[in-house]
Amino acid sequence: MASNYNTLEYTDEVLADKTICRRYNNGRIEWRTRLDNTKVDWRDNQANFGVDELLGDGIIKRTYRNEQVVYAREQGYGRTLWSDNSLTINKTSFGGKVGAILAGVGGAFLLGALVAPPLSLGAGQEEELRRQQALQQQQNSGTSSGDSGGSWDDSGVGDGDGDFG
Repeated sequence: MASNYNTLEYTDEVLADKTICRRYNNGRIEWRTRLDNTKVDWRDNQANFGVDELLGDGIIKRTYRNEQVVYAREQGYGRTLWSDNSLTINKTSFGGKVGAILAGVGGAFLLGALVAPPLSLGAGQEEELRRQQALQQQQNSGTSSGDSGGSWDDSGVGDGDGDFG
């Protein structure tokens, strides 16, 4: 995977019906609705729609309406690298002191290298990631006060990537 990424920044806004309105800096707008703990239904202003699924180990599977699949890997700090060479950055999560520190000292150095997502996965590989994700969620719910943390906070604009991606 090349290191010259198509970088897209976005901000998330929680709407009254608890859906997320995601606005990208290229004019694209997505409306996102959580289906369950691992899936988000989305549609955009360019007549695209589909489902994003958190498989596990930070891997996201985006299935478009025509069954095309693109994978991504969450990189932390609101960054997600997609197998189509796009890097999305959640500007909503860069507020406050952390954002100021990263911007002030050159965030790339502190954030580390990006880890490429898979270009494709077999059904068995996806199922193993789903099993790992379910086990991790089960462990988290048993050791915390119900907060699964990271990208799955109720608002979709918390400390992770929002409703991933």
